Amino acid sequence: MRRRIYLMRHGAVAYFDRDGRPVDPDTVSLTDEGRAQAAAAAEVLAGVELDRVIVSGLPRTTETAAIVAPEATIEHWPALQEIKGARLSSIPADELEDAFVHAFRGVVPNDQRFLGGETIGELFDRVIPAIGEIVEDGTWDTALLVLHGGVNRAILSHALIGERMFLGPFEQAPGCLNVLDVGNEWIVRAVNVAPTDLVHSTTRLTTMERYWREYRRQQ
Repeated sequence: MRRRIYLMRHGAVAYFDRDGRPVDPDTVSLTDEGRAQAAAAAEVLAGVELDRVIVSGLPRTTETAAIVAPEATIEHWPALQEIKGARLSSIPADELEDAFVHAFRGVVPNDQRFLGGETIGELFDRVIPAIGEIVEDGTWDTALLVLHGGVNRAILSHALIGERMFLGPFEQAPGCLNVLDVGNEWIVRAVNVAPTDLVHSTTRLTTMERYWREYRRQQ
């Protein structure tokens, strides 16, 4: 028998305040749009019995999960927090745009750093064991994991290939759902299902391209 994982990305956030100042990504909360995305995901999952609800512990994942599964006990797994970037000021100005928009392009090497910070390999080092621990626990049948764009890419890549190969083109819209089954093998049933925009008609930009535009507007 296969068990089911609903792998979700947190809802939309704003990494700049009204005055254009950057917000600490470890404390940023959902926007009104992000809360609407979480509410839409709750409607999609209505009637699904969730045995476990796991988040990274960062506020944007906890807030999303509380909307999607308000009656659930939420587990915090810090090993599943988003890949860490460095201070943007540490990246040379002429390299900053490339660092943003190419962060998740193609098959990303394990030694590539995300915005000058954590490497893809370091992300795998903590994410794969954590997912392995969750899967090895046979006490649950259906779980909701509310995590992050980079982390979700690592999990999806591992599920498809079974190796430390990071497939950057797995775009993850805010509030999206991925559906995976696990048994003797991983089965990927759906990727990047956005309940508020099922056919992704509102944009053709990647998440990192949108963040770059937001950053540039504040400069």
